[in-house]
Amino acid sequence: MSGHRTERVGDALRTAIADLLAREIKDPRIGMVTLTGVVMSPDLKHARVFFSCLGDDAAHQRALAGLRSASGFIKAHAARLLRLRYTPEITFLFDPSLERADRLATLLRQSPTSGESDDQS
Repeated sequence: MSGHRTERVGDALRTAIADLLAREIKDPRIGMVTLTGVVMSPDLKHARVFFSCLGDDAAHQRALAGLRSASGFIKAHAARLLRLRYTPEITFLFDPSLERADRLATLLRQSPTSGESDDQS
């Protein structure tokens, strides 16, 4: 039963943070960040927020620095929006899965089609 609660709180937190990033936070380091997921601890006191963004490692590090800088602001607004007993400590982590998927899709497009053969049987 608690698994469903952690998922619901994680989804609500992700939505709240995404809204704040779109409307309130104007840090140029953050840029176009996509939140890919939130993992809550079972006691709801810690949240790992995964994000992705375009660019090289330097762009990822700038976005991470901007998110960490805004984490107090984000936590304060999340506390008001979510009305939880404890406001979770938020840790931002870069999620490379979208880049890996894009790289894999590019490789698949470049490879010769595997369904065709030279046999004329």
